[in-house]
Amino acid sequence: MCIAIPGKVIEIEYPFALVDFKGTKRKIRIDLLEDLNVGDWVLVHVGFAIQKVDEEEARKTVELLEQVFGGL
Repeated sequence: MCIAIPGKVIEIEYPFALVDFKGTKRKIRIDLLEDLNVGDWVLVHVGFAIQKVDEEEARKTVELLEQVFGGL
């Protein structure tokens, strides 16, 4: 099973972005996405941002992952 985790972009220094995952910050690659801005929400899989998502969808996904895995 593959899982992509939503996070909020807080800093961009192409080809990397600093992404906040509920307080945990990680540097991830953003090469696969165009027109990415600070404040955008992305799905991250194995260190790559693979898709932009809106904030509501990101929050719903986090809630679901917390239910399935007992917290993130």
